[in-house]
This record gives sequence, C-alpha cells and structure tokens, in this order.
Amino acid sequence: MRHILKKHTIKIPNSVNVVYLVNKKILIFVNSICQKSLKLNVQIFLNKSKKIIKVSRLSFSKSSINEQKQLYFFQGTETALIKRSILELSTNFYQKLKFIGVGYRVFDVSNFDNSMLMFKLGYSHFLYFKITKNIKIFNFKTIKLFFFSQNYQNLVQIVSLVRSFKKPEPYKGKGILYETEKIQLKKAKKV
Repeated sequence: MRHILKKHTIKIPNSVNVVYLVNKKILIFVNSICQKSLKLNVQIFLNKSKKIIKVSRLSFSKSSINEQKQLYFFQGTETALIKRSILELSTNFYQKLKFIGVGYRVFDVSNFDNSMLMFKLGYSHFLYFKITKNIKIFNFKTIKLFFFSQNYQNLVQIVSLVRSFKKPEPYKGKGILYETEKIQLKKAKKV
C-alpha cells in the first residue's frame, strides 16, 4: 500500500459497476449498455463503498528482482488501461475524415447487414473497404466521412487504415486528411 500514489487511484462513476475476480485476475466493468473486461498484471484494491480502485505494484505470484523492477511500469500501464475502459463505457468516440482533391469521393455501399465503403481516389479502379460491426459510419456530401465507436483503439486503427489509401502529398495537399489536420505545403522548384 505504500507505493500507491494519488495518480494510481481511480474514481468509479455512479453509472459503472465493477466486479473483481481475484482468482482469474480479471476486472469487469458493467454499464447499462455494455460491459468490458480487463486482464490484470498487478493486484488492485477495490473499495466498493467509496467507489475507488487503487492499483498497486504487487504481483499475483512471487517474482524475481528483475520482474519487481518492471512492476513499476505495469502499475502505470494498468492505471491507464482502467481509466480508458471506464471512459469507453461512458462516451462515444468519433473521427472525421475529409477528402481533398478533384474527383476524390467516398460512397456508402450497404446491402443488408454488410456495410462497405467505395472510394474513388484517382486510381484506375475503385477501392472497397468493409466496416466492422462495432463501428458506425456517416457519409456527408461524399467528401466527408464520420466514424463513431465506443472502442477508441479500434476506431483509431480503422481510421488510420482508411487514411493510408491516399495520404496527403506535400506539394498540392491532395489526399485524405483528418478534420483538424493542416498540411505545410512545400514550394515547387522554380525553373
């Protein structure tokens, strides 16, 4: 308990219930909408009356001196993962992409339960991309694309994959950009 600092103490919101399975080393967060589970590397102390989680440096089994040095890093990592899991239960995350360039468009091709995007990005062919079920998309004016999800890591991964189809080039600024991204354009060589 002496290694638990204030930054390793997490308050639990009233809308989230926490279940701690000590034998299986799993922490489960339950909300009215969904639930998330987290596999732990270090021990935690759960105070249900005060709604507080304290993350310690203690391992579940005896460890060597080298492994004890690494427990300091695990303590910070576990704290960040617990905070992110609580945040994911309480909010929806979104990302916006905009298409800059003549003829750069995106079309939503949905049939029944499959959701697909069709991209026209200046190549000789169309590009197709299948969207997973936990991500929702909204296509606005064929030049703006909105992604919504509760899983932040999965959302960022999908958006960066879509952006990689046509990264912005530094001379004219054409490509797929994040909504708040600004490109520093290079000057062309003068003849």
